[in-house]
Amino acid sequence: MIKVASVQFNHAPGNKSANLNTIKVFCEQASMEKVEILVFPEMCITGYWHLRDFNRIQIESLAEAVPDGPSTQALIGLAKQHRLIVGAGLIEMGSNGKLYNSYVVAEPNGHVHCHRKLHCFINENMSSGDQYTVFETKKGYKIGVLICYDNNIFENVRMTALEGADILLAPHQTGGCNSGSPHGMKRIDTKLWEKRDRNPEALEEALKGPNGREWLMRWLPSRAHDNGLFIIFSNGIGLDDNEIRTGNAMVIDPYGRILAETCSADNTMVLADLNMHLLERSSGRRWMRGRRPELYEGISNTSGKEISAREARFT
Repeated sequence: MIKVASVQFNHAPGNKSANLNTIKVFCEQASMEKVEILVFPEMCITGYWHLRDFNRIQIESLAEAVPDGPSTQALIGLAKQHRLIVGAGLIEMGSNGKLYNSYVVAEPNGHVHCHRKLHCFINENMSSGDQYTVFETKKGYKIGVLICYDNNIFENVRMTALEGADILLAPHQTGGCNSGSPHGMKRIDTKLWEKRDRNPEALEEALKGPNGREWLMRWLPSRAHDNGLFIIFSNGIGLDDNEIRTGNAMVIDPYGRILAETCSADNTMVLADLNMHLLERSSGRRWMRGRRPELYEGISNTSGKEISAREARFT
C-alpha cells in the first residue's frame, strides 16, 4: 500500500515565494499523514492563465533552470526534509534557450525528474516538450507524468503506460474554460467566486457540474481503466485571472474507480492508499497484453490534418 495525496490550491499569479510557502505547508501536513507521493497543480509555482498575453521578456522574468533554479532546489529540500516524492509545476528556462511549461518531481534521495508539457498552448513564446517521462522509484514502482492537455490525447497515456508507468501524475489548471466545443466545457461566472462566502453552495454546485467534475468524469477515469494505472489528478481552484479553476482533486484506481476526491472550493488535500496488487490483474493492463501493434501503424502516421496545440485549443 502506498499513501498518496493530491492538492488543489489557488495560486498567487507571479508570486513564487507565496506559492512555494503554500507548497511547504501542505508538505508538512502530508508528512504528518505519512504520505509517500504528494502532487501539486500545473504551473502552481509561477501562476498560469495570466501568462497568456505576456511577452517573452515577461515570461523569462518568472522562468528558472531545472534542476539548478531556486524553486527546484526548494522542492528538493522539501522532499528530503519530509521524505516525500513531491511534484509541482513552473516555467522552465531550458539550456537551449526555450521556455517550457514543466513539472518537476523531486525524490527524497535528491533525484529530480522534469516533464515538459507535450502540448503547450498557453503562450506563443513557450515551446512544447518532445519526450515522455517515466521513472522508477526506490521501491520499484514507476511514475509517469503528463500535464493537463497531454492527458486529453489518449495516445500519450497509452505510451506512458507502455513505458511501464504504474502511477500517473496528472497536474492540471482546468475547468471553467471555454473549450470552443458546443458540448464541452464553458466558463463559470466569476461572480460565484467573489460571492463564495455568502453563497458557497452555488459555487460548489458549479464545481461539480458540466464545467467541472462532470466534464472530468466523461474521460479521466477511462484513462486509468484502459491503461491499467493509478491517476493522481491535481488542479488549481478558484479565480485564475478571468477564469475559475474547478479543483476536484482526486485519486483514481486502475479500474477507473474514485478512491478519494473533493468538491470543496478551498485549498485542500485528498488522501488515498494505493493497493499496488490491483495493477497486475486490472482489465486495462491485461487487455494491453493482447494488443496487435501491427494494426496501429496509422496512429503514428501523419494525416496531413495535424495542427499545433495552440491552434487546436483556440481555433
